[in-house]
Amino acid sequence: MQRPSPHSPLLSLPGAVPAEGRDEGVAAHYGDLFREQRSLAAGNGFVDLSHRGVVTVSGDDRLSWLHLLLTQHMSELPAGQATEALILSANGHIEHALYLVDDGETVWAHVEPGTQGELIAYLESMKFFYRVEVADRTDDVALVHLPAGSIAEVPKGVVVRETPHGRDLFLPRADLESFAASHGPAAGVLAYEALRIEAHRPRVGFETDHRTIPHELGWIGSAVHLQKGCYRGQETVARVQNLGKPPRRLVFLHLDGSEVHLPGHGTPIRLAADGAEGRQLGFITTSARHHELGPIALAMVKRNLPVDAELLAGDTAAAQETIVEP
Repeated sequence: MQRPSPHSPLLSLPGAVPAEGRDEGVAAHYGDLFREQRSLAAGNGFVDLSHRGVVTVSGDDRLSWLHLLLTQHMSELPAGQATEALILSANGHIEHALYLVDDGETVWAHVEPGTQGELIAYLESMKFFYRVEVADRTDDVALVHLPAGSIAEVPKGVVVRETPHGRDLFLPRADLESFAASHGPAAGVLAYEALRIEAHRPRVGFETDHRTIPHELGWIGSAVHLQKGCYRGQETVARVQNLGKPPRRLVFLHLDGSEVHLPGHGTPIRLAADGAEGRQLGFITTSARHHELGPIALAMVKRNLPVDAELLAGDTAAAQETIVEP
């Protein structure tokens, strides 16, 4: 069972509209979605992601131990270098995605809101004789995102996870309001999600279901290292990599801008030529309104769907861009 996400004090900022669903606990926007997107795209402002789970692993064996459990090569991870990794089921299906950095003494990770309890329960069950300590830091540490290109100063002592998409700050939760006062303007998660979709970055619980494997999302390489030892689910990864193709693939969609409503998660994908009664070939995973591209989405479709096929997302016309090659 997922635990409720903490509610951010930044929901009291002027114009804040609370997010719903999995992102409950932070602001969806602060009154102007496109202005917030443009601000982030220009490297300004920040995003309050304090509803996400924060987990730490400390101890002398932390890197070698995580190396045995995660899909990523962890044993020689340099301090300060960001990476991401997955935890798979025994059948190779994605259960958790961890966004990690080691500060030289502790590995810091952020995960999907409310999932840290399940993750920690699994990690605790695998400790055995290893010298590691696993902790849930969600109640006292909040995640804040600075966009790529930001020149904002990071408070002293704050752990930073830096990637091409920006910097994730593991900020003391008690400092959230003072941080917002000196690092504005704030942008909501809807702006962050639109830029995530534009960048083709998948998210567990949105682009995944109970049978999603890493190949379907293009996570091979970035989150799955193919030249490392055993971990749970590795057999499936190796089999698909060496002998076959994944049954589905992630695509990026440009949606018809004349439609008032965005197709939501789970909306069926069909060939436009077959109409709304045609055979379902996939489904929308996440959709958003982008400040430049208009309505966009990520979708999971059957692998053999032609890359140039004109599609319908529900009743909305859609054109696809390839993310994962068929």
